Amino acid sequence: MTDALTAEVLRNALVVAAEEASIVVVRSAYSTFIVEGSDASAAVLDARGRLIAQSMATTLMNSMALKVALPELIKDRPLDTMRPGEAYVLNDAYRGGVHTNDLLVYRPVFVAGTPAYFTATMIHVSDLGGLSAGGMAPLATDIFLEGLQLPPVRLATADGIDPAMEAILRANSRTPDKVMGDVRALVAGTAVAAARLEALIGEYGVDGLAAGVDDYLDYTEARTRTSLAELPEGRFEAAYPIDDDGINPEKSHHIRVAVTLDAAQALLDFAGTDPQAPAAINASASQSLAAAVFAVRCFLDPTIPMNDGCLRAIEVRLPEGSLLNARSPYPCGGRYVPIYAAMEAVFQALSDAVPERAIAPSGILQPFSIAAVGAPYWIHLSYDFGGVGAREGLDGPDATGVHFGIGRNSVPQVEPVESRCPLIVESIETIPDSGGPGRFRGGLGSRTVYRFLADCHVTTRGDRLRLPPPGRNGGLPGRLGGFFKRHLDGTVERLASKVNNVRFAAGEAFIVETTGGAGLGPPAERDPAAVLADLEAGRVTPRGAAEDYGFQPRRRSKSAGSKLTGKGDDRVTIVPALWTVGPA
Repeated sequence: MTDALTAEVLRNALVVAAEEASIVVVRSAYSTFIVEGSDASAAVLDARGRLIAQSMATTLMNSMALKVALPELIKDRPLDTMRPGEAYVLNDAYRGGVHTNDLLVYRPVFVAGTPAYFTATMIHVSDLGGLSAGGMAPLATDIFLEGLQLPPVRLATADGIDPAMEAILRANSRTPDKVMGDVRALVAGTAVAAARLEALIGEYGVDGLAAGVDDYLDYTEARTRTSLAELPEGRFEAAYPIDDDGINPEKSHHIRVAVTLDAAQALLDFAGTDPQAPAAINASASQSLAAAVFAVRCFLDPTIPMNDGCLRAIEVRLPEGSLLNARSPYPCGGRYVPIYAAMEAVFQALSDAVPERAIAPSGILQPFSIAAVGAPYWIHLSYDFGGVGAREGLDGPDATGVHFGIGRNSVPQVEPVESRCPLIVESIETIPDSGGPGRFRGGLGSRTVYRFLADCHVTTRGDRLRLPPPGRNGGLPGRLGGFFKRHLDGTVERLASKVNNVRFAAGEAFIVETTGGAGLGPPAERDPAAVLADLEAGRVTPRGAAEDYGFQPRRRSKSAGSKLTGKGDDRVTIVPALWTVGPA
């Protein structure tokens, strides 16, 4: 569009259409994880399979799935067979999906009797079968143990949900009412976005909207290439390990990448990555694409929109049959494990390319589910986050992780979870000394304690719980986290990082400790004032200050009390520091 203001208004209108759809899904869904975590994604695409816009809460994991899977839908359901009011669904991980519990729902938007655009929504529904409730199957050895698989099929017509599809979904869920509530929310979201898109067609005209979309994608491509051109040219290689596959606890697996920056474009080649495994440590191609694109975007201008224009400047090669591009029947439910290793490998390669913006490795998110032993079923699916690795010039944030697979809130609030499930959250806290020591310290991990009021099953799928995030440029690793069971007598037992349906009795507690981020630069070079500030804030203990940084903390005398300074209403209280530090 020649009018820059009009073009910007249209771009924002497309994003708002997707954003409104995601909000409708959150407010209409039944699952605790969706309602309280606000974890829903929505996007607008065209019939050519191009991602036009995504909601502000949509993660790259989900938008890449919605993009990659749409051509598969059209392949099975040609455009000329689609009718107004219809909605389609799939979850096939080998055809763009994520895993069985993530349902991708599409609605065609017609122009002159032919689908020209698609609105799409996606959430993790409460349960679709598999080894354990909530879609967690950390010990699955094939895809069939992870739950119901859906190829592209018609989910709804203008008259509502297809009765046969509803019967199939209900028959394969431990929580059928919640699942159908979630499914109706997904369909409603696509309808709202479609209405907004139809209004835009009416306002701008068929040709005007099409031209505006092309302009938006070209604009994004140009900005992406300009930002890439600011990075140094060259080839940069890195690798990152996976603790284990859950089946062989002592065997590590590796993700490898070569990043080539040249002429305002980026090529990420994951050749050399370990082959797919009969365990839940594989990912579908759409998820690995998301990891690669996210990691590159972290080194680019953060205001660049996310749409197909960005993808034109970033080429990603994923070896078929590898951990990052699994084929049937290898399971894909544990996709977080390999794709976060892929993200970390790209981070380290680009940190070599741009050392002034380097980031040390981080603690990974640690997913888990808590579910009833039997009917009536209740499920709490969640995850806690590790500390972020230190960056050049900055300490890592505490217990937030570096993520591209979460929604608005990520971790649901305590009170709604306690009201929906028979459990009490006893405590949530950061863990002192868990951030990797360095000139710049890694972010702290966290500890959350759930005490159960009824017998239940706990399932976990963690990583970076055996191999800590390594320090960078002389920094030290982050402290390892873990999953633990506190028995009725108070003894605490460490669980494996990947366990399925561990029985807990009422009164016992489940403890989630996340891994801290790694440090950057030698700890001996840390500013003493920063060590003192960490002591004051409780991020570092006196022992940690002495052992990790070589400083001997000394508590100030109690006689050094607070005092008032200033005159009249401008007086303020000055409280002296509790600690001083000196050489150990």
